[in-house]
Amino acid sequence: MIVERELEVKRQHLASAAAIIASSALVLSACGEAPEESGSAGGGGGDNADYKACIVSDAGGWDDKSFNQSAKEGLDMAVEELGIESAEAESNADSDFGPNVDNMISQGCNITLGVGFLLEGAVHEAAEANSDLHFGLVDATFTDEDSNPVELDNGKPIIFNTAEAAYLAGYLAAGMSESGTVATFGGIQIPSVTIFMDGFADGVAKYNEDNGDDEVKLLGWDKEDQSGSFSGDFDNQSQGQALTEQFISQGADIIMPVAGPVGLGAASAAKAAGDTKIVWVDQDGYESTEYGDIILTTVQKEIATAVKDTIAQDVEGNFSADPYVGTLENGGVDLAPYHDFEDEVPAELDEKVQELKEQIIAGDIVVESPSTP
Repeated sequence: MIVERELEVKRQHLASAAAIIASSALVLSACGEAPEESGSAGGGGGDNADYKACIVSDAGGWDDKSFNQSAKEGLDMAVEELGIESAEAESNADSDFGPNVDNMISQGCNITLGVGFLLEGAVHEAAEANSDLHFGLVDATFTDEDSNPVELDNGKPIIFNTAEAAYLAGYLAAGMSESGTVATFGGIQIPSVTIFMDGFADGVAKYNEDNGDDEVKLLGWDKEDQSGSFSGDFDNQSQGQALTEQFISQGADIIMPVAGPVGLGAASAAKAAGDTKIVWVDQDGYESTEYGDIILTTVQKEIATAVKDTIAQDVEGNFSADPYVGTLENGGVDLAPYHDFEDEVPAELDEKVQELKEQIIAGDIVVESPSTP
């Protein structure tokens, strides 16, 4: 009798092991590229090894020198500081979004974050189908089929009012332009892109209002009509190069690309021109790209900190679906240092930029955009 019981227990263990192996095989085959997994770094954050945070990139990838890279750095910070487990999935095309998010769920992730506006559909669907899990959406809000914002009990938007910092960049660019012409372009015409362009346009307009004798011309974006120049994606650097060359031929000497890796093509064209500067976005381009010597400043989003804090709140049992909105006031957006151009920016221009920053923080200036979160 005892032997029969022991045989039965062994049979159950074998069946369980076989099920686990089969399940793992299905998870790994669900997407063209299996998600990478990293163990706890044991960074002094306590015993959180049973908690897993996961992240999915858009097609720009983890080395985009922009918002995907910043979000991944936030996950890495959480692993290091909190001692949690993590997994990641890098999307190579839009068709990877859904399978990659599903893979994260199959991996047993407590929270899954999608990076970028294009992940909204996949993350939204997963959140509705898995009410016991938590989700985050970096740089976008959840919307219904008519693009109206909706709230999900288990989904947190992590968004940034970049128009405020871009306003300062527009003013600075107008003040630094020697040709009297500046430009901007986007990757795709989506709110998280055009909000930069709106702020930049308003900053140029404010400079012209303050210095009306010689108005600075803005190419690439008409805020009133919400129309302008776009490369069509966040991948094709040659498109960024071509658009920038067009702007340079029209006299622009400072250009702000809002297009992820496409901006590297813009920087390449600007460097080749020899007398053109770039305003970078998202992550300080002086530190993250090889074009620091032509980057006047960067309209920064503190994505990494926002991602890390969102994960930390969830680990502590304090998940909130209330949107995180980065502003100049809370430090979620800002202008990066001028770096190599510190000595070239006139003191009076920098003082004016700092004055405008304080006025925006105080609410005396309200930078408006149809895409304001």
